[in-house]
Amino acid sequence: MKRVNFEKKLQRSFRHKRTTNKFKLIANNRPRLVVTKTNSHIIAQLINDKEQKTIASSSSIQLKLPNGNVKNSELVGRDIAKKILKLGIKEICFDRGGSKYHGKIAKLASAAREEGLIF
Repeated sequence: MKRVNFEKKLQRSFRHKRTTNKFKLIANNRPRLVVTKTNSHIIAQLINDKEQKTIASSSSIQLKLPNGNVKNSELVGRDIAKKILKLGIKEICFDRGGSKYHGKIAKLASAAREEGLIF
């Protein structure tokens, strides 16, 4: 069935299910870096799926950044990467949460990779 005329929310949910299923196949028990994007903020959390707990988190709200632009998502990416590396974790899975991999999401991921995370 073609998904051309579906609503945006429904298309996003299909993308999210598709990426989640890939993690179940390839994840090798690595923690997930979940990125949530709103119109004004961006939030990143490292989640351990075995224990159902959040290991580390960072957001534009915690860093007290004024608006949700691309520069702020880069700062959040660097901050979460530093927190994760302090815990001794280098390899993670990147869960974009159904959002497309461009703009804020891509900038956060590239900043985290520059700091030394592998995904």
